[in-house]
Amino acid sequence: MTAQQLISFARGAPSLDIVDVEGLKAAAVRAFDADPAGVTAYGPSAGYLPLREWIAQKHGVGVDQVLVTNGSLQADAFLFDHLIRPGDAVVVERPTYDRTLLNLRRMGSELHGITIQPDGLDTSELRKLLESGVRPRLAHIIPNYQNPAGVTLSLDKRRELLDLAVEFEFTIFEDDPYADVRFRGEALPSMLSLDTHNRVVHASSFTKTVCPGVRVGYLVGPADLIADIARKATNLYISPGMVSEATVHQFCVSGDIDRSIATVRRALGERAQALAEALRRHLPESQFVEPDGGYFLWVELPEDVEVDRLAPAAAERGVAVVKGSDFVLDGGQHALRLAYSAVTVDQFDEGARRLAAAMAAVRG
Repeated sequence: MTAQQLISFARGAPSLDIVDVEGLKAAAVRAFDADPAGVTAYGPSAGYLPLREWIAQKHGVGVDQVLVTNGSLQADAFLFDHLIRPGDAVVVERPTYDRTLLNLRRMGSELHGITIQPDGLDTSELRKLLESGVRPRLAHIIPNYQNPAGVTLSLDKRRELLDLAVEFEFTIFEDDPYADVRFRGEALPSMLSLDTHNRVVHASSFTKTVCPGVRVGYLVGPADLIADIARKATNLYISPGMVSEATVHQFCVSGDIDRSIATVRRALGERAQALAEALRRHLPESQFVEPDGGYFLWVELPEDVEVDRLAPAAAERGVAVVKGSDFVLDGGQHALRLAYSAVTVDQFDEGARRLAAAMAAVRG
């Protein structure tokens, strides 16, 4: 491996070798054969009905509670636009997804970051915030293999968060695109499935289990909220992409989705382990929680390592990283998010070695 070959820990996307290209091609053909009128025409703004029915069955909800979107980020945008007004208090995890922060800031939200622990959001810290008088409209939570921290919200904390939402009357936005990408441990029930008070709106995506290019995500929530958002969607784009949504539907009903998930889990499990081993070998001073699933590992570096200097030094040595400061309202100067999804197993040792060399350079 030459120094000129870039090793990128920057992008949370799967490499081509774990995408079922042949399965997707066959699913697209089946979609056109099975429903040529539905695939080629304008469709309802809430999405391709057979796919909505499949999603509804997966989550045990009515089909009128499902809206299919252009990836889960659009689901976020729809919900934020529907619920949040400038000045509204919104709880976010610290750290959290950088684009979520960007969109909420742009809307003029009053953001409150709550610390992430190895078992997820610090619910005691959240309770203190709520008891201080802050009344959030929404709490944005990524419960499984969180982006960027890689941690999973424990079952006890899921229940406690639901209790807080009922007590203090806020909506939990369960942003959950990584739920099926689990390679260790037992799957935990979604907050949507535990909710008995209509306090949870759930989003997920086929981006992480099928491929990013399909751009198919979805929102699950109370039927009246979904209907309101669907009306706004009609004005925005008339019809979503029927070809992609019908292709994903065929991919799901054939069972290809289960085989794809198994492939993704196996590959990413190997990659996460290889990255953790390489970090322990080359950056022994770093601290991290080894994830049980998902795409990301969050690394805390020594206090004398500033990521504003480390990131360009790493780039000079042919390794791309994302600064921790991108994922928090303030701070993060000594942390990195490393995505292992698009890096092959043979690259991790070299990538960590280059990162260690960059770290030595900025410390020296």
